[in-house]
Amino acid sequence: MTAVDRPAVLRRYGLSSTSQEEELAGVARLAVALTGLPAAAVHLLDAAQQHRVAAVGCPLGASPRESSMCAAVVESGEAAVVADAREDPRFRTSPWVSGALGGVRAYLSAPVVADDGVVVGTVCAFGEQPLAAAQGPARSGVAARLEDLAGLVAQLLEGRRRARAHEEMVELAEEQRLVAELTLREAEARNELTEAVLDSVDVGIVAADPDGRVTLFNRTALSWHGLDADPALGQAEHPERYALLAADGTTPLERREIPLARALEHGEVAGAEMVIAPVGHPARHVVSTGRALVAADGTRLGAVVAMTDVTTDRAQRLALQEAHAELVRRGEELAALVAELERSNADLEHFAAVAGHDLASPLGVVAGYVELLGDVYPEQLGEQGRAWVRTCLRATGRMQALITALLDHARAGSATCRPEPTDLRELVDQAVGDLATAVEECGARITAGPLPTTSCDPTLVRQLLQNLLGNAVRYRRLDRPCEVVVSAARTAGGWEVAVADNGTGVPPEQRRRVFDVFTRLDPASGAGHGLGLSTCQRIVERHGGRIWLEDSPGGGTTVRFVLPDAEGPARPPGGPCPGAAPRARARAAVPSPR
Repeated sequence: MTAVDRPAVLRRYGLSSTSQEEELAGVARLAVALTGLPAAAVHLLDAAQQHRVAAVGCPLGASPRESSMCAAVVESGEAAVVADAREDPRFRTSPWVSGALGGVRAYLSAPVVADDGVVVGTVCAFGEQPLAAAQGPARSGVAARLEDLAGLVAQLLEGRRRARAHEEMVELAEEQRLVAELTLREAEARNELTEAVLDSVDVGIVAADPDGRVTLFNRTALSWHGLDADPALGQAEHPERYALLAADGTTPLERREIPLARALEHGEVAGAEMVIAPVGHPARHVVSTGRALVAADGTRLGAVVAMTDVTTDRAQRLALQEAHAELVRRGEELAALVAELERSNADLEHFAAVAGHDLASPLGVVAGYVELLGDVYPEQLGEQGRAWVRTCLRATGRMQALITALLDHARAGSATCRPEPTDLRELVDQAVGDLATAVEECGARITAGPLPTTSCDPTLVRQLLQNLLGNAVRYRRLDRPCEVVVSAARTAGGWEVAVADNGTGVPPEQRRRVFDVFTRLDPASGAGHGLGLSTCQRIVERHGGRIWLEDSPGGGTTVRFVLPDAEGPARPPGGPCPGAAPRARARAAVPSPR
């Protein structure tokens, strides 16, 4: 295979030439143990470079492909067992042999072949001393073991490729789901508007295609004819099918006298009278007005006719009865659709929780090894390398925070809600304790008035309070000390809890939108993930309550939510919650997204 067949090999497997995976490092250690040579490495080659992605006895890194000894093995696709590279014409001019880059003598290498048959790299072992003569008979056996290790590397790489493909499919599926939801909502809104307009009038609306086949009955026309439009019928069948009579109520209506046919033929019709007398339905005398539908280029699109009932009010009462039946049917369909959507949402929440957990574990491993790399090899990395390590740690930290927020959001929607008598003051104390570091750093003051014992799930409500208090500290104003007050008041629906701050506030037009998933008022700031208030709304709704935002007196935001109550004594006013710091100018943010 040529080098062109191996583009972007590191991106393909999600590897780096500056940090190695533990599995690949284990392969390198096995290669050293099997060959007895002092150094071994796993190399991946693309069109321009050789990437050392795992190594024992030598550093990681990238080097030009043209100087690589393993390039010859990749091109041939066959293992190499070289006792002294100085005597092998393939390698004796290599800078790794000549002394320009190294003094390799003994060299053992086996190709790594991907599932698609492309040789993407090698597993090799090498040393600066030639292989002893006594090692000669055993070379073929060592080469076979090295080829086994190369096969293991191929399997590991394929596993990584499939995992990355799965992640991309998950992301694509989520994007497609969101697009489908938006498209469905728009289509439903347009369809509902059209149906509402057509069904809101007591005029029969009938439409036909250019061939005169009936394609649309609105609610009124449907009730008058007793059946729906049938596009399969030709015009000659319309009088009998739709029970159309002349104005006298007895003579069958001729095809050319049907208002739709007249509108198609003459371009318009006005004041055309006829009787609709389907079997089992009251006869209706109607007056029809309509016109042909023509596109801008003159193409005939069909015709539409409006029919006005000029009989007694019995037709109107019957139309109302049938409209009610239609609403009941649509209500049943809507209930079934809601049930299906709830089931689908539950499945998606479960999937998000599982996927988030499976993402968090390897991300933690990546962060740990990157941090270890920065701690163990600070001098070798240099200033730029250390900067890369810090950048990588910040990125993994942001990803871990997002995964945590997603898991919290999924758990809030899927976890079983187990209400029990709960002291809200204790939950506030615990939430403040969880935020103690951030509260101390910014000098926030959190106080609580009398708080009741009410019926709620303590785990979920603690998460709710921690999110709201964290938001209050995060979105504080820097020109005055951060003040947060938690209070409760009894209402007809239970206990109304308020978390009031003197921070930046939320504009009135944004107060409903901030509860939507991934909504951030200032995306450019990079603060939060837009899941906090959405998670809070889920928790409150799981308890049968509601949550909303108001202005705080003197500026800031007050978040109010209602929970069902269980009678119990309210805690007396206790001043600042445990963990609240003295008043001081705010300096730090709490990692809790609004």
